[in-house]
Amino acid sequence: MKGFIAFFNKEVRELGRTGRLLLLGILGVIFGIMNPAIAKLTPWLMEQMADTLQGSGLTVTAYTVTAADSWTQFFKNSPMGLIILLILFSGAFTNEYVKGTLVPLLTKGLSRSGMAAAKTAMILGAWSGFYWLTFGITYAYTAYYWDNSVVRHLAFAVFGYWLMGVFLFCVMIFVSSFAASSGQVLAVTGCVYGVMVLLGLWEKLAKYLPTRLADSAALLTDAAQPADAFPAVAVTAATSLALLLLSFPLTAKRKL
Repeated sequence: MKGFIAFFNKEVRELGRTGRLLLLGILGVIFGIMNPAIAKLTPWLMEQMADTLQGSGLTVTAYTVTAADSWTQFFKNSPMGLIILLILFSGAFTNEYVKGTLVPLLTKGLSRSGMAAAKTAMILGAWSGFYWLTFGITYAYTAYYWDNSVVRHLAFAVFGYWLMGVFLFCVMIFVSSFAASSGQVLAVTGCVYGVMVLLGLWEKLAKYLPTRLADSAALLTDAAQPADAFPAVAVTAATSLALLLLSFPLTAKRKL
């Protein structure tokens, strides 16, 4: 526990010192405001484009914005935030190995398992903080302009995307236990996601994949029920835990 606390304090200080903590906060606020803002501006944008579209033979009709439009934007923009965080933290482990900054700390008696656990907590904490900050701001603005209660299964849809993000970070942490650079970490993590997308084309397998949790549109429109995604939740949670448990001993045996 002593090693975990020491390394976790180090990680938090580095987040602040490097400006990444401030960046995450700013991005969370921007994304949170952007979702309802885009929804609010949609009728105005369509009105501005009306003449151009009519010249192309398309007719623009009146469009009423609801809370569903704001949450649709939330799930459209969430992948962008997830990618940014994956890039920011892809070198959390490998940069330490390359620079040799862990050696002085480990020679003082701090454990590698404490280091791995601290970095894992920092990464998952950063993802959770960013995601739920964005959600909170989006929820508040959407409730102010519209009625959130008209959106079906919102809580489960939001939880599902967060859990899929946790899975991808667990993949990243696992790959970091043997990869030589942040580029390799990103490449392998991206390949894992790409393989899941391809496997998702097989309908019988799709319901078990983490990518199933990103299918928010069906939940928000009541075309799907939360129970339909329970197999994916179980597989995603179990796989994420397994990846973390495997990454710790691999990190402990890695040469510095």
